Amino acid sequence: MAAEATPRINARYLESFTNSTVRILGRVTSLRGESATIDANGSVQLHLNRDSHLTLNNAVEIIGKVHPDLSVKVFQAMDFGPNIDFNAVEAVVDATHRYKDIFYNAD
Repeated sequence: MAAEATPRINARYLESFTNSTVRILGRVTSLRGESATIDANGSVQLHLNRDSHLTLNNAVEIIGKVHPDLSVKVFQAMDFGPNIDFNAVEAVVDATHRYKDIFYNAD
């Protein structure tokens, strides 16, 4: 059995991946109880789980499911610290979608 693909996306791809599990890397811009907002080439609203330990202004990689309202239910979150090259992150996201046959099934 093959593992489920988790394509790397940013805010502009949310609508294309509704009800799908994705990876998003962004900077934490706000924390409010069990929700947070990250900047991933646009604002993304997150619904955190109990194991999510985010730090304001740090980069975080989220694995989660995109809801119809374009918010993301977090399954897993990994803090990447404050020193991330977001130009490199965007290059990886762009390559993921330019060569989608390699990274995920677009059907």
